[in-house]
Order: sequence, then structure tokens, then C-alpha cells
Amino acid sequence: MSITKENILKALSTVDDPDLKQDLVSLNMIKDLRVDGNKVFFTVELTTPACPLKEMIRTACLDAIYEQVSPELQVQISMSSSVTSTRGNAPLLPKVKNIIAVASGKGGVGKSTVAANLAVALSNIGAKVGLVDADIYGPSVPTMFNCEFEQPEVKNVDGKNIITPLTQYGVKLISIGFLIAAEEAVVWRGPMASKALQQFLSDVDWGELDYLIIDLPPGTSDIHLTLVQSVPVTGALVVTTPQKVALADARKGLAMFKQKQINVPVLGIVENMAYFTPAELPDNKYYIFGQAGGKQLAEKADIPFLGEVPLVQSIRESGDRGYPAVLNTSDDDVPRPERLAFENLAQELARQVAIRNANFAKTKQVRINE
Repeated sequence: MSITKENILKALSTVDDPDLKQDLVSLNMIKDLRVDGNKVFFTVELTTPACPLKEMIRTACLDAIYEQVSPELQVQISMSSSVTSTRGNAPLLPKVKNIIAVASGKGGVGKSTVAANLAVALSNIGAKVGLVDADIYGPSVPTMFNCEFEQPEVKNVDGKNIITPLTQYGVKLISIGFLIAAEEAVVWRGPMASKALQQFLSDVDWGELDYLIIDLPPGTSDIHLTLVQSVPVTGALVVTTPQKVALADARKGLAMFKQKQINVPVLGIVENMAYFTPAELPDNKYYIFGQAGGKQLAEKADIPFLGEVPLVQSIRESGDRGYPAVLNTSDDDVPRPERLAFENLAQELARQVAIRNANFAKTKQVRINE
């Protein structure tokens, strides 16, 4: 039996992506296929650099070729990734593949901490990431990224002033905190704050990004409406803590994104401060604020539960000193539990974005008649 590309593709067409529920050939994930005698070379292009099923897919490809073509073949598989997008040639931010809103129903649940650590974790796995601090009245990104006294450069492009975002820990950043003095209060009416967010989207040179994360202010406000009216948002992430009062407000955040006129897909729920683990008892978990509230909310709302983040002192300390906890290692360079929690969240978020892009239509820019 002669070995041809057609034989190989036919075998690979029986291998499904476990998340997307379609075969690799139909998904156009098989690249650079080459046959040289009894040697076969090809690349599997995954939908996210954080794919946790990489080795499962590789093994399934090998098994299919050996069983359906020949067990004597020498097969060399390379694994690459290209983050998917449904944004197409969007008029604003056309080079940004996915815009992800990070929201919370109330303040104090650690939304900005989650957004910052997710951005760094995604960057660490090879994605191109930007972070917009959309909390105009209480910006936290300058502190969390240790760049409180830095200012972005401004360049003139075709008669228009364009801001170059700061870059820290591999993430491009913009915040109102970079543009005003640290001790200065932002006393603006809603339209002025909304205008600032619009400028962060239209007047900043973001370049090519796989993910642009928007750290929204708590609650539901003008800023949220401005975001969905300005750009098509890929999806939203809702952060909560386990206790009843936080969950009640988180439901309102979910309801906002699910409103018919907004209709932004909710990628999942993150439960922050899920349990307390003392440093001296790393295997103990104390559910101070209640147990599994975020998970139960996700199940009831029929949306993904992305995971838990523990309540540990090092996360607070890392935020205060401007070094995100996802970068923390122990003395022997082993990742610490809080780092693993954020890395797992980033992998699950990237996975949900890929599933959303494969199964749902492009999110439309919201138009609301006021």
C-alpha cells in the first residue's frame, strides 16, 4: 500500500478535538503535512497555547495513523497554536483576537487581582496579552504591576495622538493611574469616565493581541455599557466570593451580560477567596466564607465554573509589592499553590474562549437607544 497524504488525512479525520467536538481535518488543524516514503511529518495547530489536552491529541493522531494506514510508519508530529477569534475585521481593534471582560457584582471580591494574574499567566504560556484598567475611579493596575510612577509615551500618527501602552511582565497595560498623579482623585461624571475607556480602546497602540482583558469596575454601570457599545466583546468572566451577599450581586452581573440587548457570552465564574490555607498547614483548607458558592451558582446558571483561588497572605503581599502571585515560586523554584491556581484558571479561560469561538456566532456590538 502506497502512503499518500490522502491516506493520512483520512485517518486523522477520525480524530476529534475533545473540546470542540469536531475532527482535526474539518477544523483545519492539520498543517504542513508531508510524506516521504515511510516517514510522515505534520503539525497540529491547537486553538490555544494553554491546551491541557495536547498529549491526548498527539497520542490519538498516532493511534489513528498506525491503525488505519500502517504501524510501520515513522510519524513526527509538531504541536503549535493559533488563538482563534470571531472578531474578524472589526473596525476598532482589528488586530485583537479576543476581548474579555472581567466583572464582579460587588467590590472587594478580588476582581482586579484575578484579572492581573490571568493576564500574566496567559502571557507566560505564550499568548500576546493586553490589560485595560477600566476602573476609572479606583485604578489598581499601576500598583499591582509595580509601575505607579511611570507614564506611557505619546506619539503623533497622522495628526492624532496615540498612546503606547506600558509593558510589564509581558503584558501591555493602560490605566488612568498612569495619566494622573497617584494622590489625585478622579472626580468625573459618568460620561467623562466612559470617554476615558473609549480612548483606552481607540487611542492606544495595542498592536496584535490574542487576548485583551478589560478589568471592569464593580457592579453594573456606564462603563460596562460603554464597553459593549464600543467593541464586540468575546465573552465575560465573573468573579465572586463564596458568601451569600457576594453571590447575590454576582447574579446581577450575570443577568446584565445575558440581557437580550447585550447578549455577551459568559465564559465562566471564578470563586476567589474560596478557602484559607495557612502557610504552616499547606494541606488544610478552612472555608471561612462558605463552601462552593461560586460553583453552585455556575451550575444553576448553566455556565462553566473555571476554578477556585485560595485566600492566602502571599496573594495580597504580591499585589501590594507589584509582583503578581502567578509569578511566585518557593525556595526550590517549585510553583506555589496560588501560582498553580491562577495558571489553571488561565488554561481553563483559554479553553472556554476556544470553545466559544468554535460554537457561537460573533458577538455583535451593542446598540442601545437611550
